[in-house]
Amino acid sequence: MMTPAQACDLLSSDDLIGIGMAAHALRRKLHPEGVVTYIIDRNINYTNFCTEYCSFCAFYRPLGHQEGYIQPKQVIFDKIQETADLGGTGVLMQGGLHPDLKIEWYEDLLRSIKERFPRIHLHCFSAPEITNIAGLSGLSLRDTIARLRDAGLDSIPGGGAEILDDAVRHRISRLKCSTGEWCDVHLTAHRLGMRTTATMMFGCGESLDQRVNHLETVRRIQEETGGFTAFIPWTFQREHTSLGRFIKHEATSVEYLRTLAVSRLYLENILNVQSSWVTQGLKVCQLGLRFGGNDVGSIMIEENVVSAAGTRNKANEEELRRIIRDAGFIPKQRDTLYRTCFLN
Repeated sequence: MMTPAQACDLLSSDDLIGIGMAAHALRRKLHPEGVVTYIIDRNINYTNFCTEYCSFCAFYRPLGHQEGYIQPKQVIFDKIQETADLGGTGVLMQGGLHPDLKIEWYEDLLRSIKERFPRIHLHCFSAPEITNIAGLSGLSLRDTIARLRDAGLDSIPGGGAEILDDAVRHRISRLKCSTGEWCDVHLTAHRLGMRTTATMMFGCGESLDQRVNHLETVRRIQEETGGFTAFIPWTFQREHTSLGRFIKHEATSVEYLRTLAVSRLYLENILNVQSSWVTQGLKVCQLGLRFGGNDVGSIMIEENVVSAAGTRNKANEEELRRIIRDAGFIPKQRDTLYRTCFLN
């Protein structure tokens, strides 16, 4: 098992090809069939009102802002119907931290979606959102997650992690949940039998040690519960954000590939690692498949958060299948839980 010191050394190493080859060897060991997966789903943002004011976010709007919204149910239903019509199997639904939406609002939304779309997988609500719902509703974390699950929530995304180091979080998102609170949401969900994902947004001024702290935190949770289906790293997008004024240089493609590869090596206990085309573009995403990645994520029918920060990459199913084939792999559509046989 790789130590934190070894991981830090690799993140500062110039041996990009050597690190990539080691990550690819582990990827082949974990996925000997040579398949790279993707999903057809949609990101739905039910509100952009938020009280956290994270410095890296260009998506949120403060309460009362004329550009703020809470999506009507029918708009959400129409978006899900369009997703299903395109062969989609799930939605990733997240929003800002709204101070007036208690658990009954979320239960009603989840139930109404499941009544109309019983086969759509609901991968919803980041750890900060769930912590916020619990606090507003006067509920324990366990009761909050259990009630959301019983209303139709199928799994929980890893959003809101950024860098799981409280010194970084205090600098870039001091009002958002702490590292410990993020961990508690995922540990509680795993103990309730739910699966979640883990993410990392890097390149926001953190040190390499702090980046490794993040990987170590994720690895410890996975050792305890085995509840993470995948790890998804991406780079901070600085355009239109207040933090971007202080981060003069975004993480390069080389830094992305190196971090992706080290993530694959460090998180040997997580089966799937995603290579990102949304922030990196199709070419770098394709390279990532030789640096430890075995999944390229979603065709992303809709995405509003990183695009608000200036990311403009687009892809359709045909393009994702092409880059997978051209990298020497077999493309297969998956569902949210990384199952590829559900279509048969």
